[in-house]
Amino acid sequence: MKFVDTAKFTIKSGKGGDGAVSFRHELYVPNGGPNGGDGGDGGDIVFIADEGKSSLLDLKVRHNYDAENGFKGDIKNMHGKDGKDLIIKIPVGTVLFNAKTNEMLADFKDDNQEEILAKGGKGGRGNARFANSRNKAPTIFEAGDPGIEIEIRAELKVLADVGFVGLPNAGKSTLLRAISNSKPEVADYPFTTLTPQLGVCRDNNGRTFVAADLPGLIAGASVGKGLGHEFLRHIERCRVICHVIDMSGNYGTENVADNYNLIRKELVDYNLNLDGRPEIIVANKIDLDEAQINLEYFKEAFPGKLIIPISGLKKENIDELLRTICDSLETAPEVSL
Repeated sequence: MKFVDTAKFTIKSGKGGDGAVSFRHELYVPNGGPNGGDGGDGGDIVFIADEGKSSLLDLKVRHNYDAENGFKGDIKNMHGKDGKDLIIKIPVGTVLFNAKTNEMLADFKDDNQEEILAKGGKGGRGNARFANSRNKAPTIFEAGDPGIEIEIRAELKVLADVGFVGLPNAGKSTLLRAISNSKPEVADYPFTTLTPQLGVCRDNNGRTFVAADLPGLIAGASVGKGLGHEFLRHIERCRVICHVIDMSGNYGTENVADNYNLIRKELVDYNLNLDGRPEIIVANKIDLDEAQINLEYFKEAFPGKLIIPISGLKKENIDELLRTICDSLETAPEVSL
């Protein structure tokens, strides 16, 4: 299924039904009292998180969601029927915003989480409600309240424990294939990964986690260059960040320390909270000669950093990387946005 992570659409709750104007007509009672019933309430717009859904594709296709209007009141003090609620199921991890004001309306973190975003209009009162000692035969009624209309922007942030970040062609997709059952596209050109790819991973002790291979960063991504914010929104909920670095420096043509600093800068410029996330530096392509040399210089430049040398292509040292990630997750705090 195509991964769709943003969608815009309009929701409108149901209008309340109008109250009725009616009088009793009984045999031998020519001037019966008022008996107009109240109108029914309009239907609500209800969103429910469903872990079985993985895309916003449905919301992308349909642009308007309207709940049912309440029904008008009737004679004999009969209350109008309430309009049916409209239930919209969305993936866990979806955040809904008011598209005009940018106000966050709801954040769906849990399966079956339910939120009413647009309450239906209240039904109006019938003329029976307005009878009193001075006016025993009122001919007035109350119209139902209008429904609420909101233009919504939905964003789906990938719910993964670990995010693989790095420059294009750092080897993230190859690494994800090596440690999980995921099958992301792998090729020797920039931006092979255009949407996040998820994989379930397991270490030798049976501990599991979900990893996300996220689109490659470039300088200026935090202000929208390249894949920009289309990538960065997905890293916000990852509890551990794995910086995947081509330790060969693209076969000796790049400075690996500068590449690492570039990635760090873009993450921090986008969201200061990312600076404090637990991180693991994955020194990839260690099977290449240039990588062995660069790794020693890198360790000198960044003493104290947690560095795991691996080869995603040849699956070298993968077990150690999996154990290290699982150990980090055991102490990593939950992310609250």
